[in-house]
Amino acid sequence: MKYRTIGADPAHRREVSVLALGAMLFGSLTDEKTSFAVLDRYVEAGGNFIDTSDNYAFWTDGGQGGQSEELLGRWRRSRGIGDEVVIATKLGARPLAPGTHYTDNPEGLSAKVIREAADRSRERLGMDKLDLLYAHIDDFTVAQRETVEAFGALVAEGTVGLLGVSNQAMWRVERARALAAAAGLPGYEVLQYQHSHLRPRFDVPSEFSPYGSLGHAGAELLGYLRAEPELTLVAYSPLLAGAYVREDKPLPPDYDHPGTPARLAVLREVARETGATVNQVVLAWQIGADLPIVPLAGASSVAQLEENLAAVELELELTADQRARLNAVH
Repeated sequence: MKYRTIGADPAHRREVSVLALGAMLFGSLTDEKTSFAVLDRYVEAGGNFIDTSDNYAFWTDGGQGGQSEELLGRWRRSRGIGDEVVIATKLGARPLAPGTHYTDNPEGLSAKVIREAADRSRERLGMDKLDLLYAHIDDFTVAQRETVEAFGALVAEGTVGLLGVSNQAMWRVERARALAAAAGLPGYEVLQYQHSHLRPRFDVPSEFSPYGSLGHAGAELLGYLRAEPELTLVAYSPLLAGAYVREDKPLPPDYDHPGTPARLAVLREVARETGATVNQVVLAWQIGADLPIVPLAGASSVAQLEENLAAVELELELTADQRARLNAVH
């Protein structure tokens, strides 16, 4: 396993594995025995960066979520896991009532919610301090200053380490970071957005914005990442939920454009040259990028995890020519 640093402040920055493990469906669609086996193998392989959220996975039973955090708490206690494993969680998108959704009834990012939700997450996870806490979605009903100050207060009191953000427009992220800097408070240092080798259309309306996607890492985010070296991108859904390799998993509609076939062809070409799977090439391409990117991939079996883990070593084997072809604009 290889590692990279997230965060700039020596008091809170952490060394995390270059491959993060997504725990979204642990405790719900992925049963406890399988979840524990995947977690155990990930840690055995040197992995130490696990991602969850307080609303995972509310859609599986019509509830409000919490199953993933609860399972991770049971796993941590049963294995004696301490702060050697970095746990990231999120708040803001938990439905306020069973049977509702974050699109119509989210908990939001008020100071009251941030404190109460963080406390609930710490209790479920069995942690005195959350290593990394994200604002999961934006909340336009609350002044950003209130949100920034509430997150800063948790860091100041020692119940949260690093702060992150997901699914927000870059101008909102920059505004929040500027407010934090002006007030002498910690700001967002980890950006969690969907990023893969295939490039989606960014003009397709999404559940967060009628103007286009806010959840994908596009040119603006990647340029921001290059200009701000203290930032890290955690790239969720790098394997597009299996769509690269499974016939029963078609690509999402926003990947239906003329550039997709050419990028798929290059991926398959490099996979043949290396003897790797297409999924492994995608992960290796991200891990070895010239930007600080940590792919975040889930696994519903140990076999899936093994395939992903092998990509860490494949990163060393991709040649400069292969990377150039993978990076080419199509």
